Amino acid sequence: MQFLRRTLVGVFLMATTVGLLALAAATVWSALQTRLADTPARPPAEEPVVSVDVIEVTPETIAPVLETFGEVQSRRSLEVRASASGRVIGVGESIDAGARVTRGDLLFRIDPTEAERARDIARTDVADAEAELRDARRAVDIARDDLASGRAQAELRRQALARQRDLSDRGVGTAADLETAELNAAAADQAVLSRRQALADAEARVDQATTALERQRIALDEAKRALDDTEVVAPFDGILSEVVVSEGGLVSANERMADLIDGEALEVAFRVSTPQYARLVDEAGSLIDAPVTVSLEVNDYVLSTTGVITRESALVAEGETGRVLYARLDSAAGFRAGDFATVRVTEPELGGVARLPASAVDSAGQVLIVGPEQRLAVVRAPVLRRQDDDVIVAADAIAGELVVARQTPLLGTGIKVDPDMRRGPADSGPGDTEEMVALSAERRARLVAFVEDDAVMPPQAKTRVLAQLRAPEVPATMVARIEAQIEG
Repeated sequence: MQFLRRTLVGVFLMATTVGLLALAAATVWSALQTRLADTPARPPAEEPVVSVDVIEVTPETIAPVLETFGEVQSRRSLEVRASASGRVIGVGESIDAGARVTRGDLLFRIDPTEAERARDIARTDVADAEAELRDARRAVDIARDDLASGRAQAELRRQALARQRDLSDRGVGTAADLETAELNAAAADQAVLSRRQALADAEARVDQATTALERQRIALDEAKRALDDTEVVAPFDGILSEVVVSEGGLVSANERMADLIDGEALEVAFRVSTPQYARLVDEAGSLIDAPVTVSLEVNDYVLSTTGVITRESALVAEGETGRVLYARLDSAAGFRAGDFATVRVTEPELGGVARLPASAVDSAGQVLIVGPEQRLAVVRAPVLRRQDDDVIVAADAIAGELVVARQTPLLGTGIKVDPDMRRGPADSGPGDTEEMVALSAERRARLVAFVEDDAVMPPQAKTRVLAQLRAPEVPATMVARIEAQIEG
């Protein structure tokens, strides 16, 4: 029994070994046959499907935003010049570059000694002219009385001549008496004529004295103006700049002493291309009052204000193109003349358009849409405006379609895709009006305290940011940035 059992185990082991060797040989042979075959076996081919991001196009009305850069400048500025020459003997309080003054404040005082002497001399000349006029008027009164007396004497002489002629006619008087009466009457008439001439001369003297008095009064007014010119006062509220005169210095007439800039009446001047300018005029060719947003970025803080276009440049300078436009700023808080700011102009609205990523449109103004059986098709969508990383296209041919958000060389007509819906262009961007928020007293105090304690921010930037934080409404982006820094 033991022998038989061992024999069966050996036979089983031998059979198992032979079976394994046969299986190995078959496997090797099958591999060799496959390797040496002329047409190797392949799995059935499948059509590739590309996954793409798509945007559903919904026509809407969009107001395009034109972005450019401009320089902030004051609409009212003045060169403060000396109206008189002399030594500066007085300077107003806190008169220095950057000082804020109000209308009527004394800026500079020039030595008035010579001007006061000229005024006093003019006053004396006016007094002399007034005395001469009074004397001339008295002479006229006397000449009139003298003329009246002469006329009375002449009348008496004529009456005497008439009596003498009457006596002579009756044969009572002599010829000598008649001749004497005639001579006396003629002498009286001659005296009246002389006195009339004296009256005319007296009246002419009055006219001359009146003219001389007016001339002396004009000289006195000029002397007073010259004296007033020794004091230079501010003609309007503003900020001083480029102060070049100090107390004790000598100045000449019309010498520039400082610049006075109205910091509240600000505007921004910016240049646009001719096609952009054409979009800002109406059918009559007149510039429209398009609203603008002016932004100034200072160390991650944004100062922003609004305005409206008011006028355009009268000519195009040599070597330049386009147009220079000017926009009045509604609020000057934080801005200064000379700032280089970003200007965004809101153009007239466009209807029946869509906003797409710039990568969705090729250079020929074509987009890829998902057609039947999820295959791509090319449709033309003309680009009307470019807005940062987006474009505004005419949506007539693609309304309601799914547009590929990003075209690549792997995509083309007829390719089957797996669309993945994504959100359209950002609702807010650099071209849109920045959102303004109202702050509570505690929140505003917290932001102001952080900015005041910031040792890295330049003083000028800190002043502008604080001015904007104290406004009734503050840009939301600026608030978010400050709070992010506070939270670390």
